[in-house]
Amino acid sequence: MTDDKTLVEKTLKGEKEAFEMIIRKYQRPLLNYIGRMISDYQLALDLTQEVFVKTYHSLHMYQPKYKFSTWLYKISHNHIIDYWRKKKVDAFSIDQQNHITRPSLQIPSVEPSVMKQFEISEIREKIEQVLKKLPPSLRELFVWRHINELSYDEIAEIKGLPVGTIKNRVFQAKEMIRSILGEAQ
Repeated sequence: MTDDKTLVEKTLKGEKEAFEMIIRKYQRPLLNYIGRMISDYQLALDLTQEVFVKTYHSLHMYQPKYKFSTWLYKISHNHIIDYWRKKKVDAFSIDQQNHITRPSLQIPSVEPSVMKQFEISEIREKIEQVLKKLPPSLRELFVWRHINELSYDEIAEIKGLPVGTIKNRVFQAKEMIRSILGEAQ
């Protein structure tokens, strides 16, 4: 598969197929990230599409010395913040619990057996419910680290924070998840 920097160069030269390859590569990870931050699948689809449009129009500003995925996540992060500002979504302290109930995000998966589907569905629902209880700032970092598998350095670059702060907040998210799961038993 062609690397991201080459795909960006080809897109800037007018090869639309190159940007389609970027979309195919990052559509699912971005949708997962945005969906978990917004908790509305249809809205997540729309916002993901908007992020790709913004990315396409901003490609001339991409600097190849940086990892493309980090740059793309930074765009999506800023787009979510803009969405929340427009909708006047309440901001939360990282010490504050979030008790807002939202519909769960349903992401289609490959069709395993009915029993396996049920088990996966139960696990996915439990994870989604626990993630909803995290403050958005911690949920975002946890999703990037453990679902989208970004490195601490990449997350620090996206957020503009020291790596130590990112590690600390991801740890806080894990501890909150452990606590929430402990209360559920």
